[in-house]
Amino acid sequence: MTTFTPSTSAEVLSTVQWAAAEETPLEILGHGSKRGIGRPLQTEHTLDLSKLSGVTLYEPAELVLSARAGTPLAEIEKLLAENGQQFAFEPMDYRALLGGEPGRGTIGGVLASNLSGPRRLKAGAARDHILGIAAVSGRGQDLEGDVGQH
Repeated sequence: MTTFTPSTSAEVLSTVQWAAAEETPLEILGHGSKRGIGRPLQTEHTLDLSKLSGVTLYEPAELVLSARAGTPLAEIEKLLAENGQQFAFEPMDYRALLGGEPGRGTIGGVLASNLSGPRRLKAGAARDHILGIAAVSGRGQDLEGDVGQH
């Protein structure tokens, strides 16, 4: 089993393009905190996004935050709390069900799975709070843009 651990978006793009060309599936993870959900994957290769970490923009007065996929939720929640803010959609914490260490889970995992907590009914799902995204498709295409309602 090969684990690819890119540290740039360009490395993610080239890894996914390679996998698409080889027609080989990739397991994509940040911290692997949701591995116990769903059917186990049958892959020989893993794309580990944990090195793509960090908040790249935060404007508390504008309620705008930008972070890389591998950024731990705990890091973002701490930053928000320091400014009297929180995630409206209340990200789920599956440690009680799946085990695991405190502080596991990434913003990329939350957005990829769209798993939100009990406030989802009132505040909306995680994806409802995304203004824009930069991503790589499963075909190895570089995607970027506004995800707002049109």
